[in-house]
Amino acid sequence: MRKLRAAIIGCGRISACYADAFQRLSDMVDVVYAVDKDSERARAFAKKFDCKYASDFDQIPEDAIDVVHLCLPHYLHSPMAIKAMRAGFHVLTEKPIALSIQEADEMLRVERETGRKLGVIFQTRYTKGVEMLKQMIANGCFGKITAARSYLTWDRPKNYYAQSDWKGTWDKEGGGVLIDQAIHSIDRVRYMLGDDVEWVNGSIHNYAHSFVRVEDSANAAVMFQNGCLYNLYACNIYGANSPITIEFLGEKGRCGLIQDMGFYELDGVYAEIRNAYEDTAVGPNYWGSSHHLQIRDFYQSILTDTPVRTDGMEGRKTLEIIKGIYLSSLKGECVSFPFEDVRYMDLNKAAKGPSAMDKPR
Repeated sequence: MRKLRAAIIGCGRISACYADAFQRLSDMVDVVYAVDKDSERARAFAKKFDCKYASDFDQIPEDAIDVVHLCLPHYLHSPMAIKAMRAGFHVLTEKPIALSIQEADEMLRVERETGRKLGVIFQTRYTKGVEMLKQMIANGCFGKITAARSYLTWDRPKNYYAQSDWKGTWDKEGGGVLIDQAIHSIDRVRYMLGDDVEWVNGSIHNYAHSFVRVEDSANAAVMFQNGCLYNLYACNIYGANSPITIEFLGEKGRCGLIQDMGFYELDGVYAEIRNAYEDTAVGPNYWGSSHHLQIRDFYQSILTDTPVRTDGMEGRKTLEIIKGIYLSSLKGECVSFPFEDVRYMDLNKAAKGPSAMDKPR
């Protein structure tokens, strides 16, 4: 089987997971370019793989690579993915797929137009617990799932935002705890249920992060079309990064996740599903240990020309839940799907009325 030629665009913190994945997947990929606006960061990453580096994506020859990995600030995901697909490259981008549903739709349109493959990183799907419990739910082991919940209580201090010129901003990050931290737990709930959303009713707040304007806390009720009511709470003001908890309540039993460990109660028996995959030991533990598994999955879809499992539409659906919660908080009412997306630009103005709504350009 031929090897793919890959470029990584953005050599910041998360690139450590990609360096680890590229080493694990050396039978499938050759890293040929590292790109970062900070040429020293690009050079340092390139040194690990004895490859070329650049400070601008346009410096890469059109026939030099097959696949691009986007590890960029959120606001650059859409324009860079579109640019890369039009240049003839397959694209795997970090979450979220984009800042707005309209941007996501344009990415999907370009994917169809160019025939390239588009994937979105949701590495926390790729664990033993998620795989087994999703199958058990689909098989009806727990009966009808009537309710679900997820709780994320993490810590993002002032210096976390001070190290970046885009974190904690509406125009570049697209929000706060929902779109950056809680997006993975929201995605896992939607993925494991295997259903689409009917409506959301939520509220966001900035209780303790006066140095940024995005939300540091959020809660919402999310109704799925199958009748499951999902309750979520997320904050990054706890003071520590506690394990995420996710739970599904069925007519015959319950199941869920504590970080990456799965569990279930069924017929009076409690069991745990430990993650059998090797730990990457790269970065904070909340990054999980599954980047290489999703990247392998994406490469396989390219090499065999089969559908991408975690594709652009999957990224769009999860983004839609988050944007629905933002819009619900802004309007102070329940939001039914589908809806016209808006950009939620300023938390403080938003509390005063609709002047905070800015239609995406």
